Amino acid sequence: MHAPDGFIDAPVSIAAGVVAAGGLALCLRGARRELDDRTAPLAGLVAVYVFAVQMLNFPVAGGTSGHLLGGTLAAVLVGPYTGALCVAVVLLVQGLLFADGGLTALGVNITDMSLATVLVGFPLALLLVRALPRAKGWLPVAAGIAAGISVPAASLVFVGFYALGGTTDVSLTTVAAAMVGVHVLIGIGEGLITAMTVAAILSARPDLVYLNRFRKREAAAVPAAPMVQEV
Repeated sequence: MHAPDGFIDAPVSIAAGVVAAGGLALCLRGARRELDDRTAPLAGLVAVYVFAVQMLNFPVAGGTSGHLLGGTLAAVLVGPYTGALCVAVVLLVQGLLFADGGLTALGVNITDMSLATVLVGFPLALLLVRALPRAKGWLPVAAGIAAGISVPAASLVFVGFYALGGTTDVSLTTVAAAMVGVHVLIGIGEGLITAMTVAAILSARPDLVYLNRFRKREAAAVPAAPMVQEV
């Protein structure tokens, strides 16, 4: 999904850069509430993990391949604000050092691969956690489903950018069908990787998973039902 230089025209790329900068500024403020001395090092580890796993491509269909986006995974582990920052840092390093995604398209890539995946994935994971049984084993399932859905959702954001400022002769219908079709399949891989990663961390250190801590805080905040005395 990494957009190269010139694939989206300059006005839309600049607008996407403004959106990305504003979103990351908001995330910087929010991350201060999510991190403490214990969890701050985990944010760095999550960024490194997402970077490493994004380097591993898996075959999808028709000779194409996909890789982890990691927005929902990062949000579940360290919080939505910090998670978006982790993925944005990964995209910046990839663009600067590995030419994976154009620098002029960095705003587009951060908006759809970082901000959009978190905006879709984390609220959905939270909704599923509230709806599913409270057993710890259901949390990776919720995270995996949310991560899988966030990938085609992010591809739709990219299609929106292309509709506004695409520079190729390929029709919007063709781009939309190709992007969404392939990323539905990539989403399956994303969901599996996310679920397995969250399950592994939960089994070893459940206190380090942000969504698990968030769920426990919500449960603790619900007042117990008053006891009714029989007369």
